[in-house]
Amino acid sequence: MKKGKATIHDIAEKLNITASTVSRALNDNPRISENTKKQVLKMAKQLNYQPNHIASALRSGKSKLIGVLVPTANRNFFSSVVRGIEDIANELDYKVIISQSYEDPEKEIQTVDALLNARVDGIIASIGKNTENFDHFKKILEKGIPLVLFDRITNELEVSQVVIDDYYGAYETTKHLIEQGCRRIAHFTSPKKINIYRERLRGYEDAIRDANIPFDPELIEESDMQLEDGRSSMENIINKGIEFDAVFSSSDYAVMGALQVLREHKISVPNQVKLAGFGNEPFTSFTAPPITTVDQKSIPMGRVTAETFFELLKSEDKKSATHKTVLKPELIIRESSLKTN
Repeated sequence: MKKGKATIHDIAEKLNITASTVSRALNDNPRISENTKKQVLKMAKQLNYQPNHIASALRSGKSKLIGVLVPTANRNFFSSVVRGIEDIANELDYKVIISQSYEDPEKEIQTVDALLNARVDGIIASIGKNTENFDHFKKILEKGIPLVLFDRITNELEVSQVVIDDYYGAYETTKHLIEQGCRRIAHFTSPKKINIYRERLRGYEDAIRDANIPFDPELIEESDMQLEDGRSSMENIINKGIEFDAVFSSSDYAVMGALQVLREHKISVPNQVKLAGFGNEPFTSFTAPPITTVDQKSIPMGRVTAETFFELLKSEDKKSATHKTVLKPELIIRESSLKTN
């Protein structure tokens, strides 16, 4: 065997059979005997044969690969969604290629191109918070390739979408804080044009108004919602002397930053200020006190997203098969937001 990657021709030569027989055996063709399949698989393993997905896709029209594009994989939410996607994909003998945009629009564009060049059968994506032009996603649709968006979506694309009810999650969280006696609830949000933050802000505002509490724009802090942003938002409110008795953050990371600053200022949580976040990141249950948050049902979201993708993949009319699925989040109440005696 010549140096380099093993091919089906190398396997065929070793077993003294044709390359087409090897190909059929590797694809579990019923015309090939079980004994031949076993010999082919054994030799493929010995030669460390790796299938050429692009060549296979060109021959069959299917690569059995799905591209999954997320802003970042080091967040529990996104990694759990990917796990849910893989649960369904693996059952159907599909493999998942995971790529990260790191919230960079240029990287997002390059990644979409790379996935298309890899001949994926379709793409599942969550849009980066800095993305404002969606031409790269439109290119996917123009090529007739299935595209499903989850969590971070846009109404500029007519595609299937899977989201949670961010409005409901925010409304219920704000309502809970009001029921605990809070009247001056600060809200951390993002100025980015992303559906999730708009809906969470809307839920917060409606809960405030429904409780006949005057809406105060001074209590709204906009940032990128990272831990350091939560710290600076909390410092801003304290330094301005704005009266507040609670913080509801659209991000667990930002509320963690707020908790750090409140401790540094010797402000007691939840005695003086109550806290609630959004996302149910694992660290929220280990802080002192544990932080109230909203569970986004990430694994079920991944499974539903994958199911939506495969329905779209087998549909004759891709456009008419598009639909939006809205999952219900769950408010997880912990010590950080509870009224004390």
